Amino acid sequence: MNPPELLVELRHPDDGSVVRWDPNAYALLGSDGEVIGRVIDHIPRFVSDEHLQSFGDQWNRYEVAHDDEDRATFEAKTGMQLSGLKGLRVLDAGCGGGRYARICAEAGANVVAVDHSRAVDKARMLCEHLSTVKFAQADLKRLPFECESFDFVFSIGVMHHDADTRAVFDAVAPMVKPGGRYSVWLYRRNQWWQEAINNGVRSVTTRMPQSVLRPLCHGGAVLGGIPILNRTLNKVVNFSAHPGYENRVCDTFDWWAPEFQYHHTLDELQGWFRDAGFSDLCVLPPEKKGRFYTWSYEHNLLIGSGVNMTGIRHS
Repeated sequence: MNPPELLVELRHPDDGSVVRWDPNAYALLGSDGEVIGRVIDHIPRFVSDEHLQSFGDQWNRYEVAHDDEDRATFEAKTGMQLSGLKGLRVLDAGCGGGRYARICAEAGANVVAVDHSRAVDKARMLCEHLSTVKFAQADLKRLPFECESFDFVFSIGVMHHDADTRAVFDAVAPMVKPGGRYSVWLYRRNQWWQEAINNGVRSVTTRMPQSVLRPLCHGGAVLGGIPILNRTLNKVVNFSAHPGYENRVCDTFDWWAPEFQYHHTLDELQGWFRDAGFSDLCVLPPEKKGRFYTWSYEHNLLIGSGVNMTGIRHS
């Protein structure tokens, strides 16, 4: 077996030393010869994903990539124009099924896409026609790369699914070069009564077997296609109102299945950026428009909406 494509870029997550390759054992070795990872299906893997199995299942089961929509969402949630990515080294921190890694590579970026779950398998298949995307399965809090080695780092809807969102943010931030850009999208904290309902329902759904939860998510997808209900009832009990049925199932499952789901405020996220040494901070507005939508967003009434920011790392 040939060495993994990422080999020359890999570093020990703890001490930053160069990672060596043992082709006989398909093993990734630290400087003292310890096995710190394996290569399986051509992807360097430093973690298993037991507590994140729902994400691996989710992204491998559903087909949710839509080119035009994904391009618009990427630009809205990162503040980065695709036309400005050519030649940049980009880190997709929590790539899921790979839809944003793909559009970045198609725009001319050299992309490293990382996820803690088996979603990297789906992402690799989605990007198999692109030679400028490389994948790793790793913990975002212990990334196997050299610090300050990426021109642009983004994370869309991922960090809040860890037990400690701030710890993930702080671990990913040092990957950005001085003068580079960092963009993060997190779930927004809603009104107290919405949070109480969400927490109560999730205390049940996160313990459900998938054989029970999936039909419920299909039920939510049906509701998400009914006018009026998909703009009112889902402000109380969340289900997706995406135009596509399969996307609605996937998005609804993404809300109710994960073990961890934390919601944050804009002030929190701004403070994290500043503490990590970022300036020129820009609050990114939601992709959707409309007077009622904007009013609901500003009053933290939209379940599943985000707090979204981008900034430049100090030189």
